[in-house]
Amino acid sequence: MTLADVATADRFVDLAGLLESCEVDGFRADFLSWGHYQPEYWRNYWHSHSFHEVCLAYSGTGRFNSGDLRYDVQPGSVFLARPGDVHEIESSRSEPLGIAFWGFTFRPGSDEPGWWSGLTRSGGPVMSDRTGSLPALITALAAEAAAPVSGYSTALGALGATLVMETARAFALDEDLAVEPVRRDRGPLVVEAMQRHLRDNLSRPITVRDVAAAAHLSERHAERLFQQQTGASIMSTLRRLRLELAAQLLLDPAVTVTEVARSCGYSDVRPFSTAFRRHYGRTPGDHRRAGGTEFV
Repeated sequence: MTLADVATADRFVDLAGLLESCEVDGFRADFLSWGHYQPEYWRNYWHSHSFHEVCLAYSGTGRFNSGDLRYDVQPGSVFLARPGDVHEIESSRSEPLGIAFWGFTFRPGSDEPGWWSGLTRSGGPVMSDRTGSLPALITALAAEAAAPVSGYSTALGALGATLVMETARAFALDEDLAVEPVRRDRGPLVVEAMQRHLRDNLSRPITVRDVAAAAHLSERHAERLFQQQTGASIMSTLRRLRLELAAQLLLDPAVTVTEVARSCGYSDVRPFSTAFRRHYGRTPGDHRRAGGTEFV
């Protein structure tokens, strides 16, 4: 989504009464105003609020006056009036200003610096060109408000929380946003995905190629990674999972041994029985007659 899309998001104003509050990172935000001005001359004379008011200019030019400071506004400008800030906004006459704006109260429960510092720092910047995902969020919120369907409150809450966070990030300092380097070891996650693929397809013919493709890896890489993480090969793990499932299914007397074998990926009872006896030390029939107690 781009700034041009914000021009069509006039249903942003319909969020009033639909999205009134949200939780964001353990903090609460209460929304008090939603607005969308089409590009035409207008002036918002000197005033102040008891809440944060944020505007995103999507077209035209204008001026944002905050206290003794004057700022030129152009498409992509994000400007902020904190509670108590005396300010005014004036559109250009020759290039009328179009904006979307939102107002909310915000009470962080931490004095530690973070993304929220952009909202709470007294004397911090009030003008930014860091739009981030704000155009996309405004457009998505407007679309959800225009035609609410089942689940809209959850969707709006999630979008509203992200709007507050992205708003604060636009005015935060780099040190506010810095975090410890995130170390990502994809190995366990990829192997977990391969194991899930095995469990989800126990009744189907499976090869190493199939499992590797599900994880978007070469067969060699998939087998090596799987062995490193689990200490077992892909196919030996497949056999174990199939036989563990079989041991459970055999406890249901309504399911025949043939049906159990097919549910566990065996096309014939004979190889299934051989594999089961090799793994558990007893035949499927013995396991069923004993109620599985010897093997659980």
